[in-house]
Amino acid sequence: MEIGTLIKNARNESKLTQEQTAESLGVSRQTISNWENGKSYPDIISVIKMSDLYSVSLDYLLKEETSMKQTYKEYLEESTNAVKSCEKKSKLILILVTLGIWALSVAAFWLIEQGLGETGYSTAIVWGALPVTFFVVSAIIGQRNYFGRLKWLTLPCFGAMYALTGTVTEIHANNAFYRAVVWPDLTKLPIALAIALAGLCLGIFSRNKIRSAKKAA
Repeated sequence: MEIGTLIKNARNESKLTQEQTAESLGVSRQTISNWENGKSYPDIISVIKMSDLYSVSLDYLLKEETSMKQTYKEYLEESTNAVKSCEKKSKLILILVTLGIWALSVAAFWLIEQGLGETGYSTAIVWGALPVTFFVVSAIIGQRNYFGRLKWLTLPCFGAMYALTGTVTEIHANNAFYRAVVWPDLTKLPIALAIALAGLCLGIFSRNKIRSAKKAA
């Protein structure tokens, strides 16, 4: 028996309409219809939800013919691999963007006009772009649970990066203007730690709220 038929039978036995099922699963009625007619397959999360909704075991819902089972397993494997691949790309992009902004921040003082000096640099980058970047990136990492338990290493990493932006000073000698950077500036370390911690906590809190809302639904 195909999975679509099993899903349909389980729904009918539970005396639920396609509309009621769709609302409980957070999908459209057409999606439920497509699953039951074999036009598409439900993802594993939806199968687990249907198992709870219909009060039947996963084994029952996945108990189809061998050929169908193999096809469904291949579909799940492809879906899982696609999700993992997308997550890896997202992580890589996040890391590259963060490192790119940090590298530009370190080099920015050498590119800005002399008139801006230390004040312009500190305001625009040290106290603007970098803290915002660290906070937003930390929140994304926490919300999506990137890197698992290793996500807490974000704190010392961002702290070190912030400290390595250095202290920019202006030196005037013989009417000549020089720019000098003192490495590192450890006074920035606790600031970055606090910013990254706030971002992570916000992301984790948001993730937990979403999961609780889904469970309640």
